[in-house]
Amino acid sequence: MKFALCQELFVGWEFDRQCEYIARTGYDGIEIAPFSLVGEAVDPTTLTPAKRQELRRAIEDHGLDCVGLHWLLAKTEAFETFHLTTADRTVRDRTADYFRRLAELCRDLGGRVLVLGSPQQRSLQPGVSREQADDHAIAVIEAALPTLEQTGTVLCLEPLSPAETDYMNSCAEARVLIDRLGSPHVRLHQDVKAMLGEPSGTPLPELIRDFADVTAHFHANDRNLLGPGMGDVDFGPIFAALRETGYEGCVSVEVFDLTPGPEAIAERSLDYMQTVIQTVMQTVMKSASAETAS
Repeated sequence: MKFALCQELFVGWEFDRQCEYIARTGYDGIEIAPFSLVGEAVDPTTLTPAKRQELRRAIEDHGLDCVGLHWLLAKTEAFETFHLTTADRTVRDRTADYFRRLAELCRDLGGRVLVLGSPQQRSLQPGVSREQADDHAIAVIEAALPTLEQTGTVLCLEPLSPAETDYMNSCAEARVLIDRLGSPHVRLHQDVKAMLGEPSGTPLPELIRDFADVTAHFHANDRNLLGPGMGDVDFGPIFAALRETGYEGCVSVEVFDLTPGPEAIAERSLDYMQTVIQTVMQTVMKSASAETAS
């Protein structure tokens, strides 16, 4: 299992320093919040080809994989209005165009995954029913699909809890959109904190198994908004389910409470995950040995 780190932890650090630290700590990959590359008042898709090449070189020179982008529509209010489910066709067209440009940025940085969370930019607006919202979201994503295909990138829909948004709160709801679109370039993203808030209350290992066929990316965090191992969530059953279902993507650490500091979060999270996966593998080997002996 490979581990990556969402780098907005290190806003204020030079990008090369971020890459150097993430690699030295032992992570395999880096996942990027676009706003962190340029500041909140600037459209990150305006980065020049030369700057994109510079960022990609920094990632590769430190031996990291670029997982892709997340927080796609977050912190964009200063330069544009985007929304996934709005009845405003102009805003939807603008959002689809932005997704196209983000897919190109992702490709240029060496990434493949674009995680669509952004609760504020998808919540139901007055007068828009859930069925209409689905139709609007489908239209936006369909308009971006040719670019996703051309760039070899995958838009991953992230269910979020009702505390964050009133649209797409469960893996099942995300799957409805995925099935309607019918494209390998639109998949599911699973996030531990978000899955803990699913209205169904389904245990996380069960959600992982039930949606393994459409899951392309995974975020590790805790209900307390810190990293794995920094709260009460046991990742043993979670990693066991990911291994059992043959998950081959990166597990990226994404946190929201930065109080302990970026270094402490990065190091404690990785140490914990490595310990857990070692325990999972030991259990698998013991079980295999016992079956052989019997």
